[in-house]
Amino acid sequence: MRRDSLFFHADFRRLWAGDTASQVGAFAGHTVIPLLAATVLAATPFEMGLLTAAETIAFLIIGLPAGVWVDRMRRRVLMLRADFVRAALLFSIPLAWWAGVLSLTQLIIVATLVGVATVFFDVAYQSYLPSLVGREHLLEGNAKLQASQSVAFLTGPGIGGGLVQLAGAANAVLMTGVGFLTSALCLLRIRTVEEVPERNEDAKLLPQIAEGLRFVFKDPALRSIVACTGTCNLFNGAFTAVQILFLNRTLGLPPAAVGIVLAIGGVGGIVGAVVAGRITARIGQARSIWLVPLLTWPVQLLIPLAEPGWMVALIPGALLFTGFGIIIYNVAQVSYRQAVCPDRLLGRMNASVRFIVWGMLPLGGLLGGALGEAIGIRATVWFAMIGQTAALLWVVFSPIRKLRDLPKEPIAVG
Repeated sequence: MRRDSLFFHADFRRLWAGDTASQVGAFAGHTVIPLLAATVLAATPFEMGLLTAAETIAFLIIGLPAGVWVDRMRRRVLMLRADFVRAALLFSIPLAWWAGVLSLTQLIIVATLVGVATVFFDVAYQSYLPSLVGREHLLEGNAKLQASQSVAFLTGPGIGGGLVQLAGAANAVLMTGVGFLTSALCLLRIRTVEEVPERNEDAKLLPQIAEGLRFVFKDPALRSIVACTGTCNLFNGAFTAVQILFLNRTLGLPPAAVGIVLAIGGVGGIVGAVVAGRITARIGQARSIWLVPLLTWPVQLLIPLAEPGWMVALIPGALLFTGFGIIIYNVAQVSYRQAVCPDRLLGRMNASVRFIVWGMLPLGGLLGGALGEAIGIRATVWFAMIGQTAALLWVVFSPIRKLRDLPKEPIAVG
């Protein structure tokens, strides 16, 4: 193993360990909380859509100003605060359950506030990596962090579903809170001194937000990536709103089996993260962004064909294949974004991208919930899968398709 590998970078290992713990808890929560709403609180499809929207609505409400604030603060400190806040909020759910006062309203409020903390954590986290490891290690760093996300995607839902089966959904929420606390403890051990960002107290909020948005939309490659990811997330939000109902009610799977089915997609993600660097080196970063999705994402059209019995296997099979393609796409496009953005704009660039691509999730959740009530759960799944697959057309028919590699130096900002 090369001595310049990030395996030998102690502070990156601490960030990596903390991120893994946080992701496992988060993915467990993404399974446990909807199962709690569906099985204990008897939520309707529209209520499930509201819960899905609540998890990500903060990206629409505060996503853009968050980027300005992140550029003014030390990012590790901000990430620590976000972890502690998320843990405290999630611990309130089992406390309310034990007291006999848990309601869907509380779940929605907690999901919304956790989402606010997540906005700051995610924007700070993607802005922190270049200063921690250097731009020359961004591809390797993002591949390792995506591998953690894939492991969490694999194990989190299975752990969550199993805990629901064994201990009850409300008690299982503790897993998510513990994950965030573990993440905070790992971040506390990072020794690299982070420079205090330059602060212009006279700078106004709206012009700074506009500068971040202009940077994102003036570059054709970045613009097509944002459009692709945003469209995919819109339809993914619609699917998320009904996926638990589809698996649990339409296909008749118990909670533990629901967790296992959702976890299997993480296996493809792990493989994708492990080979992302080699694939990107062999075919080029630009081709990793458009060609890999073209070859893998259409397989998700098998998901709505699933039926009770052996045909349930279509879902984990499709998730396995598409998970592989999604992770390679993510490693390539996130590394590109970080490489071409000047340091002083990293927070605002990441916030602008997150505002658009994650802001689509709550809209998709509301859309999926409404469609689940109006046209049925399976028809909504068809709608979501067709839309997610069509999202790849943004990058297939963009200037990226004519390139092998993308620029690796910051774009000049005039």
